[in-house]
Amino acid sequence: MKKIVYAISAFFLFTGAMSYGQEKQEETRELGHINENKFRQLYQEFSTPNMYRTASGAPGSAYYQQQADYKMDIKLDDKNKKITGKETITYTNNSPDVLEFLWVQLDQNVRTKDSKTPLIQPEQMGIADRPSDFAKKFMRDPFDGGFNITAVKGTNGETLEHTINQTMMRVEMPQDLKPGGKFTFSIDWWYNINNHVDGRGRSGYEEFEDGNRAYVIAQFYPRMAVYNDVEGWQNSQFWGRGEFALPFGDFEVNITVPSDHILDGTGVLTNRKEVFSKEMMKRYEKAKKSYKKPVVIVTQKEAEKAEKSFATTEKTWKLKAKNVRDFGFATSRRFIWDMMAVKVGDKDVMAVSMYPKEGNPLWEDWSTKVVASTLKSYSRMTFDYPYHKAISVHAKNQGMEYPMICWNYGRPNPDGTYSDRVKYGMMSVIVHEVGHNFFPMIVNSDERQWTWMDEGLNTFVQYVAEQDLGEWYPDAIKPLKKYPSRRGPADKIVPYMSGDQSFISPIMSQSNNIYQFGSNAYSKPATGLNILRETVMGRELFDYAFRTYSERWMFKHPTPEDFFRTMEDASAVDLDWFWRGWFYTTDYTDIGVKEVKKFYVSPKINKQAKDFIDSRGLKESDLGARVYMVEEGTDEFNENLKNGTVIDNSGTLKEYLMDNFTAEERKSMKTPKYFYQVTFEKPGGLVMPLIVEYTYSDGTSETIKYPAQIWRKNDTEVSKSLGTTKEITKIVVDPKLETADIDVSNNTWPSEGTTNKFGQFKNKN
Repeated sequence: MKKIVYAISAFFLFTGAMSYGQEKQEETRELGHINENKFRQLYQEFSTPNMYRTASGAPGSAYYQQQADYKMDIKLDDKNKKITGKETITYTNNSPDVLEFLWVQLDQNVRTKDSKTPLIQPEQMGIADRPSDFAKKFMRDPFDGGFNITAVKGTNGETLEHTINQTMMRVEMPQDLKPGGKFTFSIDWWYNINNHVDGRGRSGYEEFEDGNRAYVIAQFYPRMAVYNDVEGWQNSQFWGRGEFALPFGDFEVNITVPSDHILDGTGVLTNRKEVFSKEMMKRYEKAKKSYKKPVVIVTQKEAEKAEKSFATTEKTWKLKAKNVRDFGFATSRRFIWDMMAVKVGDKDVMAVSMYPKEGNPLWEDWSTKVVASTLKSYSRMTFDYPYHKAISVHAKNQGMEYPMICWNYGRPNPDGTYSDRVKYGMMSVIVHEVGHNFFPMIVNSDERQWTWMDEGLNTFVQYVAEQDLGEWYPDAIKPLKKYPSRRGPADKIVPYMSGDQSFISPIMSQSNNIYQFGSNAYSKPATGLNILRETVMGRELFDYAFRTYSERWMFKHPTPEDFFRTMEDASAVDLDWFWRGWFYTTDYTDIGVKEVKKFYVSPKINKQAKDFIDSRGLKESDLGARVYMVEEGTDEFNENLKNGTVIDNSGTLKEYLMDNFTAEERKSMKTPKYFYQVTFEKPGGLVMPLIVEYTYSDGTSETIKYPAQIWRKNDTEVSKSLGTTKEITKIVVDPKLETADIDVSNNTWPSEGTTNKFGQFKNKN
């Protein structure tokens, strides 16, 4: 018997095959091409690292950011639905650049009568509008809710030249602001508050049948724009969608409201004893020590009593906040107010809810508990929540966030009943909006440019926090076994990924230019990160890298590249292929089983090898010892079987090979009985790990995850050769739907409606 030293399954692996291919190539030489390999690095897409932002994704040695500090006196005119303010801004230039002017955001100007925002929205004639919508469109004058700027002055009272361009105001300084310099100026303003229920505004008021209103107030003051090393001034206009890029600073805000109002907002309440009753103070002190259930500070009975009269006197609430990027507040005489403490790291944080009676009983049961659970989950995934409180405010049809405070929807029926849909919808929006404290209120990305860095990252952690919710409060998800998250798992993005690609934008699109905003900016990036965590990287590597990014960019301004680079830097996983496919293209995943072949060993040279040596003028003896394989079902196989020259893999293979190895080597050898070549195809453009479940004749199964790099040299199809001790009866690609595969009809072998074509035989010899 010949001494066999190694096995092959096809002739192209023989020495000389490459030179043979080169000869064939010379006959029809192809032209060169640009490198389109899916695994090429992102050098063309990424900016060059520099002293501000390093190649590792961390802030550089020269990283800087500006600071804007505010002192404000605000008055809410409840009778006339008007807000008036005087603010003093101290702007510190920490950049290495000389600034000739300053840019201030006037976001309320999106509501001026002459706003250009409605003019850029395509419209079609409605054929069945509701009367209110029809009247708003054709029969009413636009609401005039823009800023009325009454003064812009310097510290000496001199009027500063300024130019308003839609939602941006350029302020001219008496002299250029040098690096390290500070400039202080004041702005006086007022505007009419909008009804946020009518038009779905981000802030405003809701008016109830009794004439009372609940106010959720934000974007209410002229705010400094960001100046940074990436874009200079971020002074893109606010068209209503792309949210807000803001610098950090310290705030001192005095807010005057009717004396019967309850108010809370960003920052520490510095005059609590002046605005709280003695009973409220007692309840507050109790809440600070209550870790299991909320303590009611203002009861429903007290709120119902307050709503019956309208105070003519006023009260001023004073709030201070350090190192925040924005400020918001909520106020009403109809608010119920509850709080509880939650342990985050080594300190206590107050979880807080404010809601009118229309929110009960749902809100008193769950809002504050969900806030507490969210703080725990997000702190585990990122960093310990650094602020002293997090407030959830109930506002009809709302979902909006600011430092330490957010407004959320979810209202029971008038009789107090509510469906699971309303309940989980409320819980999810609270998780999401409280989560925005982390992204982008602390990890302060540019929402005007990259919505996904705000919404997508937050939606990903929201999914993790929702799944945690059942652990903290199991009653919240009864009778379900797990929280019914709408976004996160890969299979939930399939309908979007399956859609017409001409109506889909890459994730890396500027906010105002995104098609299918919710899916693109929220769902797809969140799903991509979940795939990275669960399928590509694993939780340990992903969580470490994600936390590293979060900690590196706390209270700073990261870019997408800072995120991409940090995730690789902290994990040693090259993810350029993933970022390119999932974030820079609209490709989709589609991977399937193309073909399965079964092989047997033959001591006789097979046809492929024979054709090869004949073409080279070689003899069989020139090849040395070989193991030849023939495919079951082919003419060659049938002829070999007839002649008795196919080895019975089930019993004689090891004996056939025994002369080629020592007794010690044979002890550690496996004894495969079945040999297969499985070819997988990839009609979809996205690269993904190849996850395959093999089921065997005895009913057992195993899943093998081939890394995404299996596609690095052939983006269309790849083959794997297998030697098994048990016959394969079924093969399934992506059995747990982990890769967002849009077409699973090609994922299974044998395909539905067919049977395994392979049979067994016994060698006649």
